[in-house]
Order: sequence, then structure tokens, then C-alpha cells
Amino acid sequence: MKSKEKSNRPLSGYLMVVIELILGITALFTLKMGPVGIIPVVIFVFCLPGFFYVNPNGSRVLVLFGRYIGTVKQNGFHWANPFYFKKSISLRARNFDSERVKVNDKLGNPILISVILVWKVQDTYAAAFEVDDYENFVRVQTDAAVRKMAARYPYDNFDDAQAEITLRSGLHEVNDALEREIEERLKIAGIDILEARIGYLAYAEEIASAMLRRQQATAIVAARHKIVEGAVGMVDMALDELSKKEIIDLDEERKASMVSNLMVVLCADKDVAPVINSGTIYN
Repeated sequence: MKSKEKSNRPLSGYLMVVIELILGITALFTLKMGPVGIIPVVIFVFCLPGFFYVNPNGSRVLVLFGRYIGTVKQNGFHWANPFYFKKSISLRARNFDSERVKVNDKLGNPILISVILVWKVQDTYAAAFEVDDYENFVRVQTDAAVRKMAARYPYDNFDDAQAEITLRSGLHEVNDALEREIEERLKIAGIDILEARIGYLAYAEEIASAMLRRQQATAIVAARHKIVEGAVGMVDMALDELSKKEIIDLDEERKASMVSNLMVVLCADKDVAPVINSGTIYN
């Protein structure tokens, strides 16, 4: 969208102060001249509303009876047509920490999510005239963008093992997608997005405890899988070493018994109490 913003350079306010002083002094000497002497007073009073100032990283949008005149971005003390309506718009960077909203992720799980947004006004014309209230527009459209973005990704890949990007693990990619989504929505208001990232992310209260138990169960299963995998390798190595060094010759039944005992020792949660056999291995 092509910007309609125009730059305006008003008169120096200090110059007009000097002119106003001259008018004021003239009015003091002409008041006794009758109706003609009132003219300097009228001009003096008429010019007073034309004074205004612009702070650093600030701006004033000038409007004359509904017609856009231009935007003053030069900081300092200025004077313009007293009939101009002068709307102040800040060009500073601002932080917006949204409220935590409940949305559904890609799999339909309810989650709580909030976003931290850093933004500033880039186009004063669009901010002043394309939307009704650009600050409220930022809040509403950010909330809508968060809801749409959250529906694209699962919270995690417990239910969707094929998901490479999730809200929990793919924060870099998710934040980039969120920034693009918000920027596209706020472009109409002349807003420039400096940064957008997820500030809070969690399951909703009604499923949080169930999801925590599922995560714990998944972690336990993964740990057990590693333990069993390692135990099988150790048992295989033990039997192979015993066979190579001809320490003992075991039949299939005794091999099975030895494997069973080793697996119990290696995979048990607690320390195993050994039982010493004082006879032969067959008794």
C-alpha cells in the first residue's frame, strides 16, 4: 500500500513570538485610536493558537477542515495556521504485553498463550486516518493473529510425531510466523513491527494435570527403552565373552536362566539382593 504521508515544514515558533511581541506593543499604542486600533489585538489573539511543539520521536498531523495538510516530524517549537487541527502521534517504540488468551492448537488442545510485541508508528497518515484508533487496532489484531497462528501448530509432538515444528520446541520458527502474521494485519494502520514473540505458553488448566502425567509417562517409557536396550547389549556381551574364553559351557536352559537374572539385575528400579548358591549351578 502506497503511503499518503506528506512532510510539512511550518514556520519557526521563535520567529512568530517576535512578531507577536511587536503586535502586542503595537496594540497598546493603537487601542486609543478607536475601532481601527483593535485590529492588532485581533491579529495577536488569532495567532496564539498557531503555536505548538514536537518532541523528539514525535509528530503532529495537520488537518484543515477535514483536509490532510501534512505531518510535522521535526522536533522543536513551531507555528502553523491557527485553523489547523494538530493531532499528536508518537513515533517511539512501544511494548505491548497481551493478556493470556485460551485458544486451541492444531490438534484441538486448549492452551493459554500470550505475546510480547514491540511496535511503532511508521506512517502517520495511515495511523491517523486508515483506522479509527490505531492503539486499539494493534491490541485487537494482535489477539486475532495469535489465535490464527496457534491453530497452525500443535503444542508438542506427543500426538503428532510427524510435526517438526511445535509451539513448545520451535519457538524461533513460530515467532517468525507470528511476526509475519501480525505485520500483515497491522500494515493497513502504518505500524512497523520490530519484534513479536511468545511471552507465555502452557496447557489450559482443565487439561494441564493430565498432560503433565502424560509427559511424565512418556519420559519414563523413553528411559525404560534406553535401559532395556543397554541391558540387552550387556547380556549379549557377557554371553559372548564367556563363550570366547571358555569359562563355562551353558546349555540353552541355563543360558535362558542367566539372561533372565541379568535382565532383572540390570533393569530393576532398586538394588538387587544377590542369592549365593552353595551347591552346584544345577541345584
